[in-house]
Amino acid sequence: MGIAANSPVPMPALAAAARRNLPALLELTRRLVQLESPSDNKAAVDACLAFAAAQASRLGGRVKLHLRRGFGNVLEARFGPSRGGAHPILLLGHLDTVWPLGTLKTMPCRLGRGRLWGPGTLDMKAGVAMAFTAAKLLIEADLLRREAVLLLNGDEEIGSEASRPIVERLARQCGAVYVLEPAQGLACKTARKGIGDWRIEVQGVAAHAGVDFAKGANALRELARAIETVSGWTDLKRGLTVSVDVAGGGTKSNVVPARAWAEVDVRIPRASDGPRIARKFRALRPADPRCTLTVTGAINRPPMERSRGTVRLFRKARELARQIGFELEEASTGGGSDGNFTAALGIPTLDGMGAVGEGAHAPHESVLLEHLAPRTALLAGMLLG
Repeated sequence: MGIAANSPVPMPALAAAARRNLPALLELTRRLVQLESPSDNKAAVDACLAFAAAQASRLGGRVKLHLRRGFGNVLEARFGPSRGGAHPILLLGHLDTVWPLGTLKTMPCRLGRGRLWGPGTLDMKAGVAMAFTAAKLLIEADLLRREAVLLLNGDEEIGSEASRPIVERLARQCGAVYVLEPAQGLACKTARKGIGDWRIEVQGVAAHAGVDFAKGANALRELARAIETVSGWTDLKRGLTVSVDVAGGGTKSNVVPARAWAEVDVRIPRASDGPRIARKFRALRPADPRCTLTVTGAINRPPMERSRGTVRLFRKARELARQIGFELEEASTGGGSDGNFTAALGIPTLDGMGAVGEGAHAPHESVLLEHLAPRTALLAGMLLG
């Protein structure tokens, strides 16, 4: 790279090295994408994680595989010195995707129109390849003076139930977390909403809709009342949303329905919103005393609030980006990531450090090639802090 080990690292040199490594980065991304890894297929996810573990070993990483039952395993790979005064930096990502096996037949991984296309390219296998490439740049130049921990899980897309304890335990050992999720447009993410899921079940009384109408207690009607109630808790000015997204009930068109249900998505901008929403759900009561309501659910991802520590990380990243010729902005989003967990612990967390593109979870999922090298150089620069 042409950088003395005891000198400040000029970002232009890192950017040049990242450009030289772009073909290898693309090939690594392609190989990860071709290892299809839907969250609900443990064998497929574990195969992709095993490939990543081999990649980490080739770079000299200290690899540990955390075995999970019923979910994809979790890969922990450590690079750089194992001892030192500074806390390690955590690179946080996942290798599971929302795409079922066989998607590559209709969505092949291919280059075209300045993009790399394919299932999981943006969310987030390119981001994982960027992390490996950033580590490679620093290792080859003997510049990694602070331990970097790469943690890749296999169940992020389905809530991180199995991996969350590992994420939180390792985050507590680290001084900063960089999440390899896609950028928000061109911006890093300094805030994310928390996520909750609730289910409302109504038990009514079945009856013949023509002969014994009055004897029935309509579960669907009771559910409709509940839907109106919970939907009214949305406060767009505060960024709090309550959305009933799936519902069902009834059996036949001539039967007063005895059962109905709905699933509710909740997004909260602040941690203090969680207990208040939970109390509201617990307080739901039926208008028809012949019906009963059963309400279950909770906030399963705390919000990633914009903290001072995260702002410091963003300002540092913005300055490094300027040194290689691009302006980095910050953004907030309603979607969640594993960065929600680390930020809620008080660990400075900067999200959206992965690839730039569009179409996550959509048929046009793709990564913009022009941003891969500069964003990889930025990630490498942040590992030296």
